[in-house]
Amino acid sequence: MDKLFGTLRLTPLGARRRTRPTALQAAAEYSGRWGWTLAVGSPARLAAPAAPTACDCGVPHCAAPNLHHLVGPVVAPGATAAELAARCPADAPLLLPTGHQFDVLDVPAQPGLQALVRLERMGTQVGPVLASPAGRLLLFVAPGTAERLPDLLYRMGWDDASLDLACHGLGSYLAAPPTPLGPLGPMRWLRRPVPDSAPPEARLLLGTLAYACHRTRARTAELAG
Repeated sequence: MDKLFGTLRLTPLGARRRTRPTALQAAAEYSGRWGWTLAVGSPARLAAPAAPTACDCGVPHCAAPNLHHLVGPVVAPGATAAELAARCPADAPLLLPTGHQFDVLDVPAQPGLQALVRLERMGTQVGPVLASPAGRLLLFVAPGTAERLPDLLYRMGWDDASLDLACHGLGSYLAAPPTPLGPLGPMRWLRRPVPDSAPPEARLLLGTLAYACHRTRARTAELAG
């Protein structure tokens, strides 16, 4: 076990007994309970076999690959059941536009899980966290983080170009559970939202996340060498 970070493993999909919610049930929770803006995406396009999560938008590690080409009308927070039923069909990709109620830090799963253990051990308030079947962890942070990310990392002594750490902000979309990313499987919650809890400021998480990403990259380079 890593003494600094500890370990945290993702539970295999087959080991969970909960019934997966429908898109409409999830939409009602996101809009009514959490007050989030929603959007309905387009059916997934087939990606190249060598890059199943590659997206035509060109954004590295797009959080809704091939699902946001034809986005329907945005559903405002607090939409009625009738509005949700009309705009969120059961088989439609459910998207969360980032940059409104939250931005999302995007890191590889391994260092992300290590950092999450460390942050929670330190008592740091961590917001919602999503596990992507593409091998990424998505941590919700305060809106506006994407614009300030390079400066935040620079002030902490990190060069963002050297880290596999991105942020999705205004103009981007996040595939919301239970939306699947093609054959890879569905997006799922690792840490669900909690009542009366705003997304944390990114500066509270970035130092630990950046170090974990750097450490993983250094180890990979050593093994490759």
